[in-house]
Amino acid sequence: MKHKINIRGVMIPNDYKWYYNFFGGDSTCPKDVQQILDLFQAGDEIEIYINSPGGVIDVGSEIYTLLKTHKNNIKIYITGEACSAASIVAMAGYCEMSPTALMMVHCVSSGVRGNHVTMEHMGEVLRTADKALCTAYMDKAGMTEAEALEMMEHETWLTAQQAKEKGLIDKIMFQEQEVEPLVNGLAFNLPTQEQMERVKNMIGDKTKDTLLVQTKLNYLKMKGEQR
Repeated sequence: MKHKINIRGVMIPNDYKWYYNFFGGDSTCPKDVQQILDLFQAGDEIEIYINSPGGVIDVGSEIYTLLKTHKNNIKIYITGEACSAASIVAMAGYCEMSPTALMMVHCVSSGVRGNHVTMEHMGEVLRTADKALCTAYMDKAGMTEAEALEMMEHETWLTAQQAKEKGLIDKIMFQEQEVEPLVNGLAFNLPTQEQMERVKNMIGDKTKDTLLVQTKLNYLKMKGEQR
């Protein structure tokens, strides 16, 4: 069974959800995600669709952690933007990104006011928060802490191609096709889908005794048509 989770609009604490619902604004809180995960059973798949400018960092961390526990069963799709805290969520598992989408990573910010002691302390808090969050990028892309922090400090905007090159996503949606298998042998060719379908149709409801003979005869006939 598949479950779908939409992470759209701003990412907010649970207690703020009623306010955004009242005014009809798109928003996502941890409870939205948890309610769907509660339906999860062994073997189920979860599809996550992200189009969010981000929001509160601990909300992003909580949703990331909720999804990370199901990482082998989830597929994440960035359909519009995955910015700030939403980019953290995108690191929770296998991720594909639309070629027209954007990802943005940056440092944590705060609106704190106060004297120099308060501001210096907040600087320490923000640096610690950056180091905590950058572990999501490190785990996903195999970056060093220095590389992840540098990317955050420059408020880096990424196209799908750039995100893939950095290892932050696994695939660009719609653009990557399966590669034809390589073979070794001058006269060797795999049967085409059409040929295999013809054999399936020929098999029909024949008995086991006649099945092998008839299949071999038609296979030889098909080889003659190819020459």
